[in-house]
Amino acid sequence: MNHLIIVESPAKAKTLKKFLGAKYSIKASMGHIRDLPKKTLAIDVDNDFEPEYEVSPEKKKVVAELKKAAKKPDTMVWLASDEDREGESIAWHLVYALGLKKGDFKRIAFHEITKPAVLKALDNPRSINIDLVHAQQARRVLDRLVGYKLSPLLWSKIRAGLSAGRVQSVAVRLIVDREREIEAFKPEEYWKINTDLKVEKGEFNAELSKIKGKKAEVGNQKTADQVVKDLKAADYVIEKITKKKTTRQPAAPFITSTLQQEASRKLGFSVKQTMVVAQQLYEGIDIGKDHTGLITYMRTDSYNLSNEFLKTVPKVVTKLFGKGYALDKPRLFRKKAKGAQEAHEAIRPTDLSRTPDELKDLLDPKQYRLYKLIWERTIACQMAAAELDTTTVLVKAADYHLAAKGQVIRKPGFMKVYVEGTDNPEEALSDKDKLLPEVSEGEACELEKVNAEQKFTQPPARYTEASLVKKMEAEGIGRPSTYAPTISTIISRGYVEKQADKKLHPMEIGMIVNDFLVKHFSDIVDYKFTANMEEKLDDIADGKEAWQPVIESFFKPFEKTIEVKKKEVKKSDIITETTDETCDKCGADMMVKLGRNGKFLSCSKYPECKNAKPMKEDAEREAKLQKEFKDEKCDKCGSPMVVKNGRYGEFLACSNYPKCKSTRPLAHSLNVKCPECGKDIVEKRTKRGKVFYGCTGYPDCDFASWKKPVEDPCPVCKGLQVEQKKGLIKCLNCGKETEVDEAS
Repeated sequence: MNHLIIVESPAKAKTLKKFLGAKYSIKASMGHIRDLPKKTLAIDVDNDFEPEYEVSPEKKKVVAELKKAAKKPDTMVWLASDEDREGESIAWHLVYALGLKKGDFKRIAFHEITKPAVLKALDNPRSINIDLVHAQQARRVLDRLVGYKLSPLLWSKIRAGLSAGRVQSVAVRLIVDREREIEAFKPEEYWKINTDLKVEKGEFNAELSKIKGKKAEVGNQKTADQVVKDLKAADYVIEKITKKKTTRQPAAPFITSTLQQEASRKLGFSVKQTMVVAQQLYEGIDIGKDHTGLITYMRTDSYNLSNEFLKTVPKVVTKLFGKGYALDKPRLFRKKAKGAQEAHEAIRPTDLSRTPDELKDLLDPKQYRLYKLIWERTIACQMAAAELDTTTVLVKAADYHLAAKGQVIRKPGFMKVYVEGTDNPEEALSDKDKLLPEVSEGEACELEKVNAEQKFTQPPARYTEASLVKKMEAEGIGRPSTYAPTISTIISRGYVEKQADKKLHPMEIGMIVNDFLVKHFSDIVDYKFTANMEEKLDDIADGKEAWQPVIESFFKPFEKTIEVKKKEVKKSDIITETTDETCDKCGADMMVKLGRNGKFLSCSKYPECKNAKPMKEDAEREAKLQKEFKDEKCDKCGSPMVVKNGRYGEFLACSNYPKCKSTRPLAHSLNVKCPECGKDIVEKRTKRGKVFYGCTGYPDCDFASWKKPVEDPCPVCKGLQVEQKKGLIKCLNCGKETEVDEAS
């Protein structure tokens, strides 16, 4: 008998060929081979929402080759796509596209691409799980209905080319809501006061904690000055010492969302980049003579680790760190994400004995760093708890109490390998033990110095990709397979911009579309509604509910609302603003309108009068830029270059257009010299409009930085300094960080 195994990707096929040899023919479907046509709704809303699938145009050649291989006499087809909903759906579509009949095919799935796992799967084939297929189909149909019904309404009421999505629009709302919180935030002044104290056996720092027995709240300089005056005149004595032994447990093994968050915090990876690199590690890497998968499947929301894997952990821990770091019994993590499938596993190395150091020369830098992160997190979750001694010293000074805390790690346990990151660096545990000198109750202290620092409360932070994933997961919005494409989509649509600080900022058009949806389709962008829909999709996957009634319960009221809004909502109510300016061609009022490249002024008598011009501030900026770049010449034809405004901001275009279509980004001078060649560094933009800073000597000099260089050289080594974050600059040469006055 002939055996044909169909997987999704060539990389996966390559790995299986190494395992299985010539007995099996292994081919790749290159992902989904059937989908809904792009140019039509392709859903029969009057016939149980029956989808009309077609073989994707770019997959017709692939399907023809697979069909030819499957039709060879005496051939058994093994459908080996991934074990999640998407993988199950791919297998189901292959059956229909290849014309396979019962008995012609078997379904297999494996959580890791290793020889034992694949052989075990071949020995235990199963049928296609139609409930998973229905859940994937319901999501696809639901998203198509929202997109194809709602997007044309956005075109007619706001601007052509816009689109809406069931999950993506909610993600945009999260970002817009956070921006509004930041805009509405009113900072409050407070003062942080601490003292440097000296005792017989050393020195320590104690922070003001209470005033006359109540929590210390110092809200202005007058109060702070009085506190400082009192503290300078006071006598200090150790009133109370509290010592406590504590233990710290490790974080659970990675699931999709936590891997994306931690890779962002510790490696600086985007969510999409994390999933791309994880896919490579999952599908297989050449390890000497072997080609094998290095991690288990990376789209999962289960914290489980297999019993077989857990049996191997103590030996590896003991070998690498000693017996005292190993557990007698495995540590189990039963807490799971909503809708998690317990048959799945967490993300882990397929073989824990393959240490990152052993694989370093076999992996590219990104693969190595991500594998190391997964390996460390996995082994740490099965290591002994950390044991810490925490000491709190309470100091009395007249009407004031000050507190000092020290922490000593007695047994590092899992912390020897790994400590989970945090979105707030101030919350992170210092790598060094915080020690206090030996003191006794009743001991007098000598005041060395009183430190008073003015502070202001900070608004909530803008989302990063990592914190957005965390919020979406907490709200039940989306599932492991949707986080990365959702974020990529809202950025590519121009609704959200990821700036150099890695924060997600809403764009003007994103805020306009969001406000329209919140006002007129509040249920579509409601967090609870979206989470409830995800739960219904989970119920379909579990066989608890049929998919058509779920779609119908959503679609009927949604379609009715669409028809009502088509009639009720006027475009002028959304994007048109009145101004004091008059049209210089016909004398009518000029109105603010929204175009593809942002707001502009348009004659109110349009289309009779088609006069339009930039907003006043845009016009002034354009005039300034035209003057700044008046001497620029086209590299191709020598004609003058002029400043134009596009979707991603201003750029230079040849004045000889359309005969010459040469363009290039603007380059604003910073009065800073390149540290590598001495030429000027200028502000530039990527093709997508993202600002960076590069040398004018490019391509001979390829110096570039996402962080803005500053004029003043480093006071230590005279190297180039950049704006690390608000109020902080950092030298690129020696790494020295310097706080700066933000007002200067």
